[in-house]
Amino acid sequence: MTTDRNGVETARADLAATIDAIQYKLNVPARASERFRRLRDENPLALVGLAVGVAVVVGGAVWGIVAASRR
Repeated sequence: MTTDRNGVETARADLAATIDAIQYKLNVPARASERFRRLRDENPLALVGLAVGVAVVVGGAVWGIVAASRR
């Protein structure tokens, strides 16, 4: 009886761990926020470079759209 109970408890713990892992994997905003925080803390210069790169891409896209609409 004790062995069965231990097996059930182990299976429940494994299932709970699996569900937690799936929830973490599917929670993209939380993972992105965590990654952003880690990047900010560990390498702020890379974060600045990333921000500049995004600004260049967005600026280029806006410039391209405006230039295309003037033709």
